[in-house]
Amino acid sequence: MKKIELFERAIAEQAASLKDYGINGTAFWAYRKSIDAGNDLIDFSEVIWDEDIDAIVQTLTDNGITEFTISSTFSSLIPTLAAFEKLGFKMDGITEVNANYTDWQTNKRARIPAIRMMSI
Repeated sequence: MKKIELFERAIAEQAASLKDYGINGTAFWAYRKSIDAGNDLIDFSEVIWDEDIDAIVQTLTDNGITEFTISSTFSSLIPTLAAFEKLGFKMDGITEVNANYTDWQTNKRARIPAIRMMSI
């Protein structure tokens, strides 16, 4: 996965506040969890709040990220997808990503479906 230098600096410097670095918390935690899970793209596996979408898109575009996935199944996903499209990211099909948990039967990361998003 493409490293985001600003995020990596905040991690290395053990940032007390992500806001001090101008980092959106939702994007940061999606990045961290995606690295931990071994995904190739940033995967948003938890709720994406409406007020975070602009900051997420800005962060992604500022850092040359043109693709990401959404594996969260939160209830207001359709309006969120529409908001991303208005800001330049559209759906590009369904894929699979590594989950943030281990499948108890295989003792490996579970594979779960995700919506692939790409810049327009």
